[in-house]
Amino acid sequence: MTTTAIILAAGKGTRMNSDLPKVLHEVCGRTMLGYVLEACSDAGCDRLVCVVGYKADMVRRAFADNDSIAWVEQTPQLGTGHAVMVCRDELARLRGSVVVVAGDGPLIRGATLRELLDKHTESAAACTLATCILPDPARYGRICRNEDGELVGIVEYLDADEAQRKNHEVNVSLYCFDAAALREVLDKLTNDNAKGEYYLTDAVELLRSAGCKITAVPAVPPEEVVSINTLDELEQVGGILAARSHGCGENSDG
Repeated sequence: MTTTAIILAAGKGTRMNSDLPKVLHEVCGRTMLGYVLEACSDAGCDRLVCVVGYKADMVRRAFADNDSIAWVEQTPQLGTGHAVMVCRDELARLRGSVVVVAGDGPLIRGATLRELLDKHTESAAACTLATCILPDPARYGRICRNEDGELVGIVEYLDADEAQRKNHEVNVSLYCFDAAALREVLDKLTNDNAKGEYYLTDAVELLRSAGCKITAVPAVPPEEVVSINTLDELEQVGGILAARSHGCGENSDG
């Protein structure tokens, strides 16, 4: 059995107002992607699969000394589900757990990923979502549960009714799948939506509809949720990391 991490790092990051791939922007002297890769390794992931797209060669060169990374290219970028679909060869015949994590969330800790993996193993689920309870859930997708506390779906903010928007448990796009279960549904994903993209949340719904066990655990602390899409958010995350470590360290990637 292996534990594989798929890190989604293909985006340009248009709102960063830079030609640099988003995941190569530095926070406290390290790239965003460097933090995420370290968290995956700290959590005990045996295999690291990094999905790249925009200026893929530049991202590869930044981690040329890390031979534990398998690189997969996503061109064009057609959504989170599509990013995992292009990893089919890496997932072929794989047994074990597959964590899917965003490469632009440098606040994630290895201990959080480890908790997700442990809960996933304990529950023997086909998929386990890591969720977060936010004081201000803003425009995040909401987790929907039944009266027994079981996950019954994820509703995007724009599709949520007033009662659902009062729910403070949100989807933070951090998943753990059983590898075989994930393979079963990847080719069933469609892009029949307004954006014409393939969403990984649809894989969760396909598994649930097939009668597979799906669980959601509030494993992510609010201070780890912020992903970076703008320079202001880059500065905000830098402040959080500096406070976390009592000052930025000297480490760098590459």
